[in-house]
Amino acid sequence: MTDITRRDALQGLLAIPAGLALSPDAVERARAHVAEALVDQGTPAKQGAAQPAAYQPKQFSPDEWHLVRLLVDDVIPRDAHSGSATEAGVPEFMDFILGEYASNQQWMRDGLAWMNAECRRRFDKGFVSCTVPQRHEVLDAIAFPQRAAPEMRAGVEFLNRFRNLTASGYYSSRIGIADLGYVGNRPVAEWEGTPPEVMKWLGP
Repeated sequence: MTDITRRDALQGLLAIPAGLALSPDAVERARAHVAEALVDQGTPAKQGAAQPAAYQPKQFSPDEWHLVRLLVDDVIPRDAHSGSATEAGVPEFMDFILGEYASNQQWMRDGLAWMNAECRRRFDKGFVSCTVPQRHEVLDAIAFPQRAAPEMRAGVEFLNRFRNLTASGYYSSRIGIADLGYVGNRPVAEWEGTPPEVMKWLGP
């Protein structure tokens, strides 16, 4: 998406729909699940060692999984400062959370199907087969609710939810926490409030 920034994704967390509210316990267990999944997918330390098995999602079909992995990186791509959503384990986070909150599986499945249908309508091929500019054309049409055409409403609602879930997974990951510059759990002699540069970065 040409105009979406990490700050947009982070600020979206302030308006997560009630159906996506995640308990701290679920997020913590999701983080443990992601950490284990990423270790399992790591490069073997010794030459000649057996290659690790690819992560097998429980809530997504193989085609949906491919689309999700592309889409989370369209929402939060790698930049000069931090890794991408896939590097942070966001797809694995989503897979775990959809298992914990099964009521969210339907909107996810319907939304992924909508993305494919819209890409086929525009380009005669599914989302995964589209070029990056083509994918971003579709995403730009639904990324900003105030600017989106009325007929894009289903896509807008899906992307809002998907973007919030992506941000939840990213900013609870090691990469995301480092991206925020969080240095919690350190004693301070006197609390002087949030630094002005942080408030400026977060915006109004």
